[in-house]
Amino acid sequence: MAIQNITMPQLGESVTEGTLERWLVKPGDKVDKYAPLAEVNTDKVNAEIPSSFTGIISELIAGEGETLPVGAIVCTIEVEDTVVAPPPEKKSNISSAILNAGVQRKEEQQKPIVKSNEPKVQRDKARYSPAVLTLAAEHNIDLAVITGSGLGGRITRKDIQAIIESGNFPTVGTEQTNAEAPVAQPSQSTAQTEIKAVPPVPQAAGDIEIPVSSVRRAIANNMLRSKQEVPHAWMMMEVDVTNLVAYRDSIKDDFKKREGFNLTYFAFFMKAVSQALKEYPMMNSMWAGDKIIQKKDINLSIAVATDDALFVPVVKHVDEKSVKGIAREIFDLSQLVRTGKLRSEHMQGGTFTVNNTGSFGSVQSMGIINYPQAAILQVEAIVKKPVIMNGGMFAARDMVNLCLSLDHRVLDGLICGKFLNRVKDILENVSKETMSVY
Repeated sequence: MAIQNITMPQLGESVTEGTLERWLVKPGDKVDKYAPLAEVNTDKVNAEIPSSFTGIISELIAGEGETLPVGAIVCTIEVEDTVVAPPPEKKSNISSAILNAGVQRKEEQQKPIVKSNEPKVQRDKARYSPAVLTLAAEHNIDLAVITGSGLGGRITRKDIQAIIESGNFPTVGTEQTNAEAPVAQPSQSTAQTEIKAVPPVPQAAGDIEIPVSSVRRAIANNMLRSKQEVPHAWMMMEVDVTNLVAYRDSIKDDFKKREGFNLTYFAFFMKAVSQALKEYPMMNSMWAGDKIIQKKDINLSIAVATDDALFVPVVKHVDEKSVKGIAREIFDLSQLVRTGKLRSEHMQGGTFTVNNTGSFGSVQSMGIINYPQAAILQVEAIVKKPVIMNGGMFAARDMVNLCLSLDHRVLDGLICGKFLNRVKDILENVSKETMSVY
C-alpha cells in the first residue's frame, strides 16, 4: 500500500486559497476515484474536492472551517501502488502548501536525493510564484538578492509589494552582499490587501457584529486587488431602447409559454455586447505584465446576487448563441446560484463582464473590474424620458445608461468610445429582422 496526498485544487482563475467547509469522509472510509471528499468554498463558488485515487482515507489533515492556499495537503489516502510516497509531516497546511505546491518536473523526480550543506533559504527562495515574477519584472527587481519573509526565506508577493512601496529595491544588474540584501517587511497596505490587519472600529451598545464569511472574504480580496492593481477609468453613454422594449414586450408572453422561462431585456444586451466585441476584439483582452492577451472566445461573466453574496458565473461563446440561447443560459445559471449548485467550472473562462445593475433600479454606477479582465459594462435601468426628436418635438422614449469601467493599461477612450457607440447602434435598431430571438 502507498500513501498519496490530496491537495487543495485550483478551483477558478486567480484563486489562491479556499475554505474547507465540511468533510464528506472520515479516516478508514473507502473511496473511489473522483468521489467527493470535502466541500470547499473559494472565489465565490461552492465546490467539492474529488479524490484522485481509489483507496482508503488515511488521515484528515485540514480541519473544517480552515482556509488553505492552493496546493495545501488536505488529507492522505492509502492506495495500492508499487511506489511508496512517505506521508507528509503534519506541521501546518501553510507550510505543506509551500513545500508541496505544484507538481515537480519529471526530471527532478527522477534525480537521486543528494544531501547538501547549502542553506535551505537558498533552495526555497529560488521557487518564485507567477505573481512574484510578474511584479519583479515590472519593476526590474533582482530577486536573487532579496531575503523573503516566507518559509525558509521564500519570497512572497507581499514582500515585493513592501519593497516597491519603500522605494529602496535592487534592480537587475546590481551586486549586493548578503549584508546589504534587503529583507522584506510587511507593510500596512499589503496587510490590508487580505483584510486581516484593519484598525479597530468603535462600537456602541446595540451594534451587531457580523462574522465575515469565506465568500464575503473572497469577494473583498478580489475587489481590493482589482482596485489596487488596475488603473480604472470610466465612461457612460445614453441609449434609446424604445424599439427594443416594444419588440420584447410584443413576444414575451408567447415566449414564456413556449420556453417556460422569461425573455429578459438583459439577453438582448448580452447579444449586442457580443456582436460589438467581435468587431472590437481589443475590448476582450487581459493585462499580463509584459504583454496583453487578446482572447479569442467571447465568454461573458454575469453577476447573480443572493441575500449575502455575489456570484459571477460565465455564459460561454455568447457570439455563437441566439437571444433565446443566451436567455436560457442566464436562467439556468441563476437557478444554480440560488439553489447552491453552482460549481467552479461555471465560474471559469470569463473574458468580459456585463452587470445588470438596472434590475435594482440603478441608473448610473461605476463597476469594479472583474480581475484579470480589462472592462466591465453596467447595464442600468430602462426609464421613460422626454427626448427631443427630429423636427424639435418632444416624445416619451425608453432610455438606458451604459456605464463602462476600463483598465487603462489595456484600453483607452478611443477604442472604448467606438465600442460603446457600436453597442448603442445595435440596441437602437433592434427588430425582428436585425436581432431575431430564435
